[in-house]
Amino acid sequence: MTVSTGLLVTGCGSDSSGDTGGSGGDVGTLKVGVLVPLTGDLSPFGGPNAKAAELGASQVNAAATEAGVDLTLELTTEDSKTDPQAAQEGATKLVESDGVNVMAGPMASSETIAVAENVTVDAGVPVITPSGTSPEITALDDNGLVARTAPSDALQGKVLADVVGQRIGADSVINTAGRNDAYGNALVEEFSKAWEANGGTIGESVSYNPEGSSLDSEAGQIVKGNPKAFMIIDFPDSWAKMGPALVRTGKWSPAKTWTADGLKSNDLPQTAGKKTTEGMQGTVPTSLDAPAGKAFDDLWNAEVGEARQTYDAQMFDAVVLYGLAAVRAGSTDGAKIAAVLAEVSGAPGTKYTFEQLPDALKAVKAGEDIDYEGASGPIDLDQNGDPAAASYGLWSYKNGALVEGTEVIPVSAG
Repeated sequence: MTVSTGLLVTGCGSDSSGDTGGSGGDVGTLKVGVLVPLTGDLSPFGGPNAKAAELGASQVNAAATEAGVDLTLELTTEDSKTDPQAAQEGATKLVESDGVNVMAGPMASSETIAVAENVTVDAGVPVITPSGTSPEITALDDNGLVARTAPSDALQGKVLADVVGQRIGADSVINTAGRNDAYGNALVEEFSKAWEANGGTIGESVSYNPEGSSLDSEAGQIVKGNPKAFMIIDFPDSWAKMGPALVRTGKWSPAKTWTADGLKSNDLPQTAGKKTTEGMQGTVPTSLDAPAGKAFDDLWNAEVGEARQTYDAQMFDAVVLYGLAAVRAGSTDGAKIAAVLAEVSGAPGTKYTFEQLPDALKAVKAGEDIDYEGASGPIDLDQNGDPAAASYGLWSYKNGALVEGTEVIPVSAG
């Protein structure tokens, strides 16, 4: 993997291998840009996510060699800094200077939208975000070039509302809050719609700037009234500021607080403090019921050997999908690869997990239909590049540590 940290301007990938347009064929070298938050609010997730991309590339490259398929994934990584402008600059460098054909990442919804609208769509470079969950991504005018391996928060908002309602009563009053960006605003909105549809009431609803010098005023507004619970959407680094501000009000408890994937982090009780996390609960897309979920855990432990973070499996799947789609297209051209992503990610076709990648690559090269079953679970991309279904799990912080639940909640986009 090539790692660089420079910043620059825009262009498009090249087609170095034929024009088979989906019948299957050799590819050569596919240049994959990896855009992840090595710094900023999502930095606890960025390093492991980059390693997941490397792991996916190594699996594809080894499988291609075994299958006798001419395909090599070459990765170049940039730091998105959990910032839309920095993500644009990183994407611009990957496209213009590094000549990537496809892009895995960025992670944040706000970054994904900015990169697509200002860099990659015009350049003809497809983007698969492993964790951009805002429903706004579905509506992008993207020429079919933006997809994701994580489900839309249109699904998570409903699951979260249903679960919280079961725990505290569906007709309860709850206060909501979230960071003022595409992720926070959208998930709060989706939760609120579902909560009210289920018969509940939203008390206070606060959208806050996570970069503010002090969040005491916002924290005071969040705890107004007498809500039965709180639902707060944030990222780990900014929670280290918001969490203590809420503690200072004397009216807030993490044990009464529900959240989602953005605050699920192994390190959060240490970085933000136990007083800001103990008893907090949330939802997250899960691979507990994925056919290859356990195999991916074993592979990760053997090859990476450090704690996994949320969405590592989804990044791994994004890179594997690019390899399969490139062979399906018989090309390194980004638009041709994007056009066949759905074909290799869902029915009809023979199901393959990453454990059968050599056979999957042989089948794709021969023009056969395949259905890649991801390490994160079934992907089944729809016409908008969204997974058509998902499974969610529950998690919590207890005794200063992250605890994974065992319940699996399936949900369909339909």
